[in-house]
Amino acid sequence: MLFEEDKKENTMYKEISRLIVYTDKDRNSVLYEMGELFRMFDKKTVSAYDLREKAFGIVKRILEISTDYAFEDNLWHSYLTHYIIDSENSFSVTCERTGAGDGSINEIVKSDFRVFINLFNFDFTEIEEYLDTRCFSMLCSYRVISKPELMYNGNVSIRVKELKTRLEACRNEDEFFDAVSEFYRDYGAGIFGVNRAFRIKDGDELVFEPVKNMDNVMLDDLIGYETQKAKLLENTEAFIAGRPANNVLLFGDRGTGKSTSVKAIANQFWGDGLRMIQVYRHQMRQLSAVISKIRTRNYRFIIYMDDLSFEDFETEYKYLKAVIEGGLESKPENIIIYASSNRRHLIKETWSDRDDMEHTGEFHRSDSVEEKLSLSDRFGVQIYFGKPTNQEYIHIVEELAREAGIDMEPDKLRTAANAWQIRHGGTSGRCARQFVDNLAGRNNEEA
Repeated sequence: MLFEEDKKENTMYKEISRLIVYTDKDRNSVLYEMGELFRMFDKKTVSAYDLREKAFGIVKRILEISTDYAFEDNLWHSYLTHYIIDSENSFSVTCERTGAGDGSINEIVKSDFRVFINLFNFDFTEIEEYLDTRCFSMLCSYRVISKPELMYNGNVSIRVKELKTRLEACRNEDEFFDAVSEFYRDYGAGIFGVNRAFRIKDGDELVFEPVKNMDNVMLDDLIGYETQKAKLLENTEAFIAGRPANNVLLFGDRGTGKSTSVKAIANQFWGDGLRMIQVYRHQMRQLSAVISKIRTRNYRFIIYMDDLSFEDFETEYKYLKAVIEGGLESKPENIIIYASSNRRHLIKETWSDRDDMEHTGEFHRSDSVEEKLSLSDRFGVQIYFGKPTNQEYIHIVEELAREAGIDMEPDKLRTAANAWQIRHGGTSGRCARQFVDNLAGRNNEEA
């Protein structure tokens, strides 16, 4: 266990105020709210009723965080550990890149870790007796009913549990320092250390939101398209290894597995330091800011754009062109762009684009056409996902049905599958999946 401190008065807010590198000025954070709770308790500035209401609100928030990440045992320790893991500061980011070293900041950080040791060991007895409640004590020995097996939650839960167990065994701030700095070195700091995929939150400020409940899909789950998967895998492996790799455009018919393939890549290589950031079309203006934020991190980033296409009146694609190739600032070697689209050339073309055709001997050139084709040309690897033939569609159905444990006569299965695709948009992997899901939901009856 953490070494025993001399018994102190309830001065948690004073302990929190001593944090320097790990200070948290976010008034909405649990740590800040906990400090305010004990400040009011020590000063007796509010009634016991109001203090109890505030305490219950904090406990509820810790329970909500613990539910999101499947924490158990000592939830207060889990929260503090998650706070340390999630903190991106000068020390944590340096450890991620080069290790702790012997810089002067280490002594300041050790002072912060002395505070965390006191917070780990904090005795809630006095405030609980005053409020006539055991709400904080119950947090220190908590059992979950069931654990979700979602990949996102599992990542965070496992990492927090590993570090929490080690921190609980530390005897002083030096051992605490070693445990945390080694964690940053091995896994990274902040949200990138424990999450594999992110979105950009809409708003004026650039904020990365972890993708919760990410699909547990792997490339082997996509039936067929072996050549396409091999090309995508080859390019990604080169990127992960630091070798030259190309931006990738996955294009073709709807429902053929383009998005699934990219998600599978994120799942397969996240343990090798791969992180994926999804950027939507309306967020193209933020691409430069996104790249500036992640270019110095010790990860490999895929910026992913799903269902990417532009109408002829939309000009956001110009931001993408400048980022990929042609801007003053070169794209960092730890960043690559993957996009999926139903259009090979991404931008809608019209006959009017040819109105500015220039004729020079046998050479014909349209500035409008050249402008629109230049975007797709910036993707060095272009992988086509075509609609499967009827025979390939039936094969996909049969494999999915086998995986789902559906026991149905082959001829009857094929007949029902064909009837389904006629009514639901034709042959595709997505259509096959929907058919099998429907069949399984109806207990193997004819769909």
